[in-house]
Amino acid sequence: MKLARFELDGQVRFGRIEGDVIAELDRSYFEDGSPAGRRFPLKSVRLRCPCVPTKVVCVGLNYLDHAREMGAKPPEDPCLFIKPATSVIGPDEPILYPAMSRQVDYEAELGIVIGKPLRHADPREALRGVLGYTCLNDVTARDLQRKDGQWTRAKSFDTFCPIGPWITDEVDPDNLRVELLLNGVRRQDSNTRQFACKAADLVSFVSRVMTLLPGDVIGTGTPAGIGPMQPGDVVEVRIEGVGTLRNTVAREI
Repeated sequence: MKLARFELDGQVRFGRIEGDVIAELDRSYFEDGSPAGRRFPLKSVRLRCPCVPTKVVCVGLNYLDHAREMGAKPPEDPCLFIKPATSVIGPDEPILYPAMSRQVDYEAELGIVIGKPLRHADPREALRGVLGYTCLNDVTARDLQRKDGQWTRAKSFDTFCPIGPWITDEVDPDNLRVELLLNGVRRQDSNTRQFACKAADLVSFVSRVMTLLPGDVIGTGTPAGIGPMQPGDVVEVRIEGVGTLRNTVAREI
């Protein structure tokens, strides 16, 4: 099942995607919404970020190939950081290149969307609390990350967390091809089989640090091949069985 938030006539609604149409739900899918009877052609609506997270929890160096690329070993425990809710945008919204940065990088990631409150969950319970999976771009001001020696500023600018285009529960999160295309050229190409910490274990670990709420998202790390974007570029995160998240890059005014 594919679930999406969409905008029509100035109102944001929840729906279920069925082929080339979207069936409106009577309430949020986080509240077990049911079909409301109205159906719209998918091309007639504007897809929004499929959830409204209170936080996006990301993990560094979770791909073995990316760790090798960075000349590092995967950490003994997942290395967590948080992107603020204000960094979140949806498909086809612009990523704004901030004036204080000279190198803004893409990072394609699988996003795990939480469906039920989780606290101190074991791995099996953790997966039962997952609504589904989506595409995420962990945009990073790499020069500021190096300058600061930590990640908060570099990861937190407005628009630095595109998520979408929808949520699906029809995939195995630990066996998915993850790609990133920059202006149509493939720059990242790996598989979540490279995870150092598998999806269930990652959700469980995060839930032992902080309470995860419905709509929260966990970014599972990025594979090898990270690199810079420029204003005017088109960046696409493609994940097997999930979909394609497309955004453009624009200079901050």
